[in-house]
Amino acid sequence: MKSGLMRAPSPMPGFGLAFGVTLAMLSIVVIIPLAALIGRGFSVGPGELWSMINSRRIWAALMLSFRAALIAALFNLIFGLLLAWILVRYDFWGRKFIDAAVDLPFALPTAVAGIALTALYAPNGFFGQFLGQFGIRIAYTEVGIWIALIFIGIPFVVRTVQPVIEELERDVEEVSATLGASRFYTLRRVILPTLVPALLTGFALALARSVGEYGSVIFIAGNIPFQTEIAPLLIFIRLEEFNYEAAAAIGIAMLVISFAMLLFINAIQIWSRRRIGLV
Repeated sequence: MKSGLMRAPSPMPGFGLAFGVTLAMLSIVVIIPLAALIGRGFSVGPGELWSMINSRRIWAALMLSFRAALIAALFNLIFGLLLAWILVRYDFWGRKFIDAAVDLPFALPTAVAGIALTALYAPNGFFGQFLGQFGIRIAYTEVGIWIALIFIGIPFVVRTVQPVIEELERDVEEVSATLGASRFYTLRRVILPTLVPALLTGFALALARSVGEYGSVIFIAGNIPFQTEIAPLLIFIRLEEFNYEAAAAIGIAMLVISFAMLLFINAIQIWSRRRIGLV
């Protein structure tokens, strides 16, 4: 008689051993650090914790971090889809080079990326000098933060959507065209519903990565309070001041907001999967 926990033979060890190892690793990597963060924050009491968070500077930094991350993730959602589609469906000179370059933000240290972007978009940089002639300033503004977050987030969308596009049967598109459907209708009713779960996954990964980004942002942001100062930088400042409770308080605020956003995205993803019959 098959167990309800193991419905089919598996090359993995028994359920007890596999579950125990998995739970132990999850606890060490995720649960214990989060519990330590929450415990350190609440050790001062809810009232004191709220007073540490409820300041104009902290709320400005939190709003900037999440606003910039959301804008960058939305841009990557659209541009990443286009880039993944081109890499899969078209064969052109330099395609393999572009495909390999997509993974560069994964391997490149974020501090190096921040320095490179600052050198390009600073007022005396290659792009900064040209844009400055039109009164456009990138470095040391929120726009510079967007660019840094777009750079580090684009691979998450491309690499999540690309395998799904590769599995799409072109016969379905041809049948849709044969039945008289326009290209836009085929894209909206045939292709996008299949890609929505992967797009939402890539969007969530890019968003989560961007919210906590530090290295590539601090160089190009300028770190001006109430303007370009991000929440992770405030955490670092509090740690330098040995104010661990205040740093934990900001971290808890980011954790709660991030969890709420990701929970909402996952709910949409589950709904979309059920709508197209994947679950």
